[in-house]
Amino acid sequence: MFSRLIIATGNEGKYREFSAVIREIAGEGFADGIIFAPDIARMVVDETGRTYAENAMLKARAWAEKSGCPCLADDSGLEADALDGAPGLYSARVIQGQDSDKVSWLLGQLEGITDRKARFAAALCLCVPGEYTLITEGFCTGNITASPRGDNGFGYDPVFVPEGYSLTFAELDSSVKNRISHRTNAFRKLAALVR
Repeated sequence: MFSRLIIATGNEGKYREFSAVIREIAGEGFADGIIFAPDIARMVVDETGRTYAENAMLKARAWAEKSGCPCLADDSGLEADALDGAPGLYSARVIQGQDSDKVSWLLGQLEGITDRKARFAAALCLCVPGEYTLITEGFCTGNITASPRGDNGFGYDPVFVPEGYSLTFAELDSSVKNRISHRTNAFRKLAALVR
């Protein structure tokens, strides 16, 4: 379907996750080459949107314009019920620092709070230069743990237990996470639209 598809991210963990999800759901024929382009990742795209969908579209269109290739971008976040949906849209930049710093910030905000319900939300945008732009959304509900667990994944994965499971995203085998994640749910819808 696409000779090349660039995943618009500088995050290698996210790139690996997307590559696996695309091959699992859409099959090898969806894209002959799924490309990680760290050189383009150095380009700064201001995420000025007020929604995940707007930010995903800003990134996908900027990367597609720069590369001339179809680009798939996402914007996602973790939304804690007890924090009125925070960190949400600002999950990746709620504070400066590494993923572990952001996890510590989140756990500090939830200290002493028993309501640990949360959901991961994602919007995906596929921009095919000169042809079309598609946007879909997906979610995964669950709970936030009291402390980080597991070494797989990235971001808030070590403190998120998806509904129906006892392990965090960072403890689950990547094949399990890739079946149930918010990005997977969004990509299923996107693949159906492309077909």
